[in-house]
Amino acid sequence: MNERIRAPRVRVIDPDGQQLGIMSTAQARAEAERYSLDLIEVAPDADPPVCRIMDYGKYKFQQEKKAREAKKKQQTVEVKEVKMRYKIDEHDYQVRVNQAKRFLKDGDKVKATITFRGRESQHSELAEDLLKRLATDLQEVGEVQQQPQKEGRNMIMIVVPKK
Repeated sequence: MNERIRAPRVRVIDPDGQQLGIMSTAQARAEAERYSLDLIEVAPDADPPVCRIMDYGKYKFQQEKKAREAKKKQQTVEVKEVKMRYKIDEHDYQVRVNQAKRFLKDGDKVKATITFRGRESQHSELAEDLLKRLATDLQEVGEVQQQPQKEGRNMIMIVVPKK
């Protein structure tokens, strides 16, 4: 703003929103003083940079207000986890499917984890089949982001909500 503007020539907009044209920075500052306001650079990347004659406090308040509105509209995506074993009973499996569907409908990612104990890790193909079955059951509300893969004593798969 004001003396901090380094560009030799700027495009100036008056307080009413009318373009005053391209002028030297000194002329633009004199014009701003005529209105008893500040010269604020609003588009520094433009050629020539765009400056507006307005009250700096009001400009700062408007920018903060825009930032608050953008933050309010921003949606955070959480990763919800659904844990099970590869020897899961049918009813328990359906409960996990319903949980995952609810998470996906709420807009969250779902991390499906199958845990192995002891020598159960020998049956990793059964666990992979179960995760693929889960993926087909969730097909209407989500899509697989990460295919089933083994990580230590677990096999995980990540499903994201459909857009």
